[in-house]
Amino acid sequence: MKRLALRTGVRWKISIAIAAVGALIAMALSLVVHNAAQVSMLDNAREVQLERLLFAQRMYDSTHELKFGTKLNDPLLPNDLRKKVQEGRRATYVRDSGDGTPDVWAAVPLENGVLSLQSKFAERSATIMKDLDRALLIGSVCVVVGGCALGVLIGGQLSRRLRKAAAAAGKVAQGNTDVRVREAVGGVVRDETDELARAVDALTDALNERIEAERRVTADIAHELRTPVTGLLTAAELLPPGRPTELVRDRAQAMRTLVEDVLEVARLDSASERAELQEVALGEFVSRRVALLDPDVRIELVADSRVNTDPRRLERILGNLLANAAKHGGTPVEVTVEGRVVRVRDHGPGFPDALLRDGPSRFRTGASDRAGHGHGLGLTIAAGQARVLGARLTFRNAAPESPTPGPDETGGAIAVLWLPEHAPTATGSFPMITFPD
Repeated sequence: MKRLALRTGVRWKISIAIAAVGALIAMALSLVVHNAAQVSMLDNAREVQLERLLFAQRMYDSTHELKFGTKLNDPLLPNDLRKKVQEGRRATYVRDSGDGTPDVWAAVPLENGVLSLQSKFAERSATIMKDLDRALLIGSVCVVVGGCALGVLIGGQLSRRLRKAAAAAGKVAQGNTDVRVREAVGGVVRDETDELARAVDALTDALNERIEAERRVTADIAHELRTPVTGLLTAAELLPPGRPTELVRDRAQAMRTLVEDVLEVARLDSASERAELQEVALGEFVSRRVALLDPDVRIELVADSRVNTDPRRLERILGNLLANAAKHGGTPVEVTVEGRVVRVRDHGPGFPDALLRDGPSRFRTGASDRAGHGHGLGLTIAAGQARVLGARLTFRNAAPESPTPGPDETGGAIAVLWLPEHAPTATGSFPMITFPD
């Protein structure tokens, strides 16, 4: 079962994290400040209430009159406050009145009872608390908004660096080994992105060295085999006629073809090949070359176009595609030219899944029914020559023509060569080319 994944950018993750942390900190600080201010103001109200009561007590002792709203033995006196006063102590008490404004009590013991004073928490103090809460709320919102903005700024910078690194790594994966991820990332501040870029560059260098070493070994082996194979083929021509001689000549020729193909693959892998451009009418060129290579192939010209390309390399691509269709596909083989697009289709079992998934690979022929037929170099060379031309070579299988196809039945293999609108330059660089899907 496929797991659902929520995809989001680094900048938004950092922004959300900073905003959440800022909100928690602002909330905690607001609660602490609110409680501390409320406790301080209530303590101050207790002290003021007690001072007023003591002054009223002195007035009562001298005049025996209750002043400033004091009461003697008030029945509404809270029990907790009454107990403390009965112990001979002066005390204050704060009680919630239910309307949001607490009552502040103060009481002192007398010989004939308890003298107490009750008043509401000062409206001015309540207003100050409301203003403080409003200021704390505004400050908290500003902290969250500022945290989001800071997160977007920091995350955006990190996201841009990562995107540049990914784009540079993608160019390296496409074969542009001159691209350096560290240079593409840029920037003055050094962070983990630079470490990642240096690691990718080091990996690229190591892979390039290994690939170059393998290419040189392959080219050296093929080059060393060319002389003895040529001698073997010459010697086979001197043998007397007969079936054994034909077998020797056939195998010697196959070995020579293999050596030449391996050398061509090595040259293509070195990325040193350059196209020799000429302007040709694509439809006429393909028709003449296909007719010479295989007269039985059907040719359909939908729309002609003039292109700047290398005729020798284009003929090599066509020859390999037709040879692959004749060897591994089924008749009829059809070639269609439509503008700058050339399609080669056969009606055989189709391309194997590995080739459709990973592209052509040397010395891999795909399905087991093709074992022993070829070395997997034909399509590899065709794809390499297409890269030199700045073109793209794609592979797919056609839909079955039967209304009830079998599990392994296909409508044949289709190879499509997309020639570019702009030809490669003399230095081998290529402009940006957009191919239709």
